[in-house]
Amino acid sequence: MYLPGGLFAERDMYMEERNPSEGKKQRNIGILAHVDAGKTTVTEQLMLLSGSIRTAGNVDSGTAVTDWLEVERRRGISVKTACALLEWEGRPVCLVDTPGHVDFAGEVERSLGVLDGAVLVISAVEGIQAHTELIWKSLRKLRIPTILFINKLDRLGADVSRVMEQIADSLTDSAFPAEEFRGQETEECSVACLLGERAPSSFREDLLLLMAQKETDLEERYLSGEEIPWQEISSRFREACRKGECFPVLLGSAKLGIGIRELLDGILQFLPDASAQETEELSGIVFKVEHDPEMGKAAYVRLFGGSLKNRASVPVPGSEEGREEKITQIRRFSGRKYQDLGELHAGEIGALYGLSSLRSGDVLGKLPLHRECSLAAPLLMVRAQPESEEKRPALLSALRELSEEDPLLDLELNPETREMYVKITGSIQLEILEELLAERYGLQAGFSSPTVIYKETPLKPGRGLEVYTMPKPCWAIVELSMEPLEPGAGLQFRSIIKEKQLPYRYQHHVETSVKETLKQGIFGWEVTDALVTLTGGEHHHVHTHPLDFFVATPIAALRALTDCGSQLLEPFVRVRMSAGEEYLGKVLGQILDMRGEFDSPVIREGQFTLEAVLPVATSLEYPVTFRSLTSGRGMYSSQFEGYRPCPPGVKAFIPRRGVDPLDRPKWILHCRSALE
Repeated sequence: MYLPGGLFAERDMYMEERNPSEGKKQRNIGILAHVDAGKTTVTEQLMLLSGSIRTAGNVDSGTAVTDWLEVERRRGISVKTACALLEWEGRPVCLVDTPGHVDFAGEVERSLGVLDGAVLVISAVEGIQAHTELIWKSLRKLRIPTILFINKLDRLGADVSRVMEQIADSLTDSAFPAEEFRGQETEECSVACLLGERAPSSFREDLLLLMAQKETDLEERYLSGEEIPWQEISSRFREACRKGECFPVLLGSAKLGIGIRELLDGILQFLPDASAQETEELSGIVFKVEHDPEMGKAAYVRLFGGSLKNRASVPVPGSEEGREEKITQIRRFSGRKYQDLGELHAGEIGALYGLSSLRSGDVLGKLPLHRECSLAAPLLMVRAQPESEEKRPALLSALRELSEEDPLLDLELNPETREMYVKITGSIQLEILEELLAERYGLQAGFSSPTVIYKETPLKPGRGLEVYTMPKPCWAIVELSMEPLEPGAGLQFRSIIKEKQLPYRYQHHVETSVKETLKQGIFGWEVTDALVTLTGGEHHHVHTHPLDFFVATPIAALRALTDCGSQLLEPFVRVRMSAGEEYLGKVLGQILDMRGEFDSPVIREGQFTLEAVLPVATSLEYPVTFRSLTSGRGMYSSQFEGYRPCPPGVKAFIPRRGVDPLDRPKWILHCRSALE
């Protein structure tokens, strides 16, 4: 692997020849990173150098173009995904700047589905961190071509060689440094590309070996002793990068503007434009929702196919009646600046107004590729409390709007107690939620202490039957079986009966009702890792009402779960800790006290590094404890690991929200609106 030293090549040699007649297709490029790696600063410098802005903003001073919310400017962190437009070498580029803090991973998750390529920013000082690995796994799952940009080359403690080793160990063995550097840990640092005609022989040999491992014909030619032209090797490397098979590593210091020109060149060279994913039919995904006080709801859409115009009708996703809504306005945003458009084309990103039913994650038409991944898993739940009863309706309305913007909040309302619950990923998100309610809605809401979100799963196979034929008019018979699945499988539904026995429209009602019902199991928690099968059913051509299966199914589903028995599951996180060797003994004891498990620690130069798996319930406050123990010098990061069965002594029960279907008479009266 070629790193420092060698001959600096001219920048112009970095650019390959392009066909002047080639169309100017937009590139939608995500800027991603662990918090404090310099992601927003990179975005600002890219815009400055391209001429999109006159002065680069600053995160700490709250002047960054993509951090326009008051809470973002005040706190100096990104909270919401934002778009920024620039043009380089005549090519349009839309930068999608995402939050770096793990509490806002849901924003990142929704944004990944709209990208043609990504720039993953890594600090040359801190190196690969837990959230970096999580983002990388999602990028690879979606096969998004990615540039690795090692930032903060000028900072004291920067160590590119160490970071390259971490990349090889933790991310991929297909990453390759496309630049050399000088002046590490100084403000005189500089970088230069290595893909020109004057590239050093050792660098050429290393790149040839990498490409020979990727492409069989190159390997055969290399082993036969054939001399392969350098232009072909470098060209194949660029093409492999555009396909997401190889990953160029670029270097720089965004704060000083070093390496930014080379990064802009690299975005054109190593990342594809939008044309590779285009389809003819309408195809798009909503990745962000905002509420404008004047214009109403804005749905940010990436189009993969077709086009949308003002006044065009758009089918509402998920509506059985084929309901449509009309677009009243289309805008293209860059930070808070916008341009009114008459039409949005395939490959472009725009904000659509007038579509009040759209939510984040909705799909328009059919997506050409798999665009879903999971970065965020809210593990905590809090109860929202208004400052007065008169403010309760306003708080409910505000939380509903915020849940449309971030579906992971998953607002729940207990209709009997009128209590409101939302899910969160961490304390920072809760603080931001409080500030948003105050700034946008003028509401001073209180929140309870976080409660860990448990789940349930069936212990063994079971069955449930409900015969709902009285009092007339009604007729719905539902027979369900339930069985446990492997961890992580989620809740699945299938039907083994034919349309002749039960029309498919009623079978669809059963499926919808099963999934809604099992959001609350025997202990009050969501049921997961279970297969529910519709094994029998009956309707009556005269007496059956379309809603009868929504009455019968919840009873049958909970009877099946009761027959199975319910196993309580608790969430776990995988943590990585690093501190002075003298703290290791106490840390290991604390892990055991929390019912945790740990791998063998690695001790190097008086510092230990340790990975452990901890129950969320016992480790909520441990990051504070760990930092206090190490006097703030320890490093601590965590990511969601999964759910595991609770030990016998752990009990976690929450009251059911709404009427219990197992109280059959009361449930039927409730469904018929006959309860007093």
